[in-house]
Amino acid sequence: MARKKKQEADHSLKDFIEALDEINKSKGIDKEEIIVAVEQALVAAYKKDTRSNVDLVVNINRTTGAIDAFYSKEIVEEVEDEDKEISLHEALVLDKSAVLGGSVITHIDPKGFGRIATQNAKQLIIQKLKESERNIISNTFMKKKDEMVSGVIQREEYKEVKKMIHGETVIEQNRIIHIDLGKAEGIMNSQNQVKSEHYHPGMRLKVYVADVIITTRGPQIILSRTHPGLVKRLFEEEVAEISDGVVEIKSISREAGSRSKLAVYSEDEQIDPVGTCIGPKGIRIQNVLNEIGEEKIDIIKWSEDPVEYIKNALAPAEVLKVDILQTEENDGKNSAMVVVDDSQLSLAIGKDGQNVRLAARLTGWKIDIKSKSKFESENADSEINILDSVEEVLLSEDEE
Repeated sequence: MARKKKQEADHSLKDFIEALDEINKSKGIDKEEIIVAVEQALVAAYKKDTRSNVDLVVNINRTTGAIDAFYSKEIVEEVEDEDKEISLHEALVLDKSAVLGGSVITHIDPKGFGRIATQNAKQLIIQKLKESERNIISNTFMKKKDEMVSGVIQREEYKEVKKMIHGETVIEQNRIIHIDLGKAEGIMNSQNQVKSEHYHPGMRLKVYVADVIITTRGPQIILSRTHPGLVKRLFEEEVAEISDGVVEIKSISREAGSRSKLAVYSEDEQIDPVGTCIGPKGIRIQNVLNEIGEEKIDIIKWSEDPVEYIKNALAPAEVLKVDILQTEENDGKNSAMVVVDDSQLSLAIGKDGQNVRLAARLTGWKIDIKSKSKFESENADSEINILDSVEEVLLSEDEE
């Protein structure tokens, strides 16, 4: 009968270790961390249950799961702290070799911890599991910040947001989409959603990890479909030369759902960075477009020369002239004046100023566009003013 009980106990301890191994595999949680948590929980539970403050040590065998619990007391002539000290007379009853200044070790049967001790240990294990899982998710997605991930839309919800517009409080509905990322869930709020895209539960899509906010309830993963970084990561995934570093994306400007501009460059003069990104028969850029919908993408060649860079950035418009008006070295701002043919003016500016706006963001330059006729007219007026000024000076000299 005693042997049967021992076998059942051994089997139970074996199950405990096997359960920890399974947690380690399925949750990625460190087995050692859980065992240490259990040992600490049993110590705390025993002290609470017995209302004692002995220096209890609990060791769990990492292979068999066997529990060894004990505490020691120092042997003294006069006992002042019963939890930590024992008299020589009492010590000799327990150990005939006991001497003053030594210690006596007392082993405890783990079964004697009681139901409360076991329950406390269980609660702490559950808490530790949750904490460890949150830490794993936090660390994983902190590394994935500014990266692209895939997920499946689970659900959507609406929350009221109060805003002050012209001194009045306006309540708007913020649509929040919850996306399953595997071991975690991310959220995509209204400002990170492309207005022309239609999202629905079960839809799989690629998103950009815009931010990871650590909270007491775990990481809050902010996802985006509007971030320029999404376009960059899509091209890195599609164009091997970019991921290999042969072609470099120098800058991106984007108005999500409508248009994006990419400036690309390669130190290898034998490589056409624009053609490389477009791909044979446009297959590479088409694969990117398939992911972001109806958005148009202009890929231009980056140049160290600001004149050439600004010309390229205003594509598809053709530029006649670029004048650098002022630079950061002079007064802290880069600005340029661009002249285009009258027939190219609307194309250079773009619908609602979009083309020149994106070009300005791409290059980091303030760009003022003028038609050829206006530029020539202003120059003619300027020349007339100069001639008038010269004539006035000459006349005044004659009078003198």
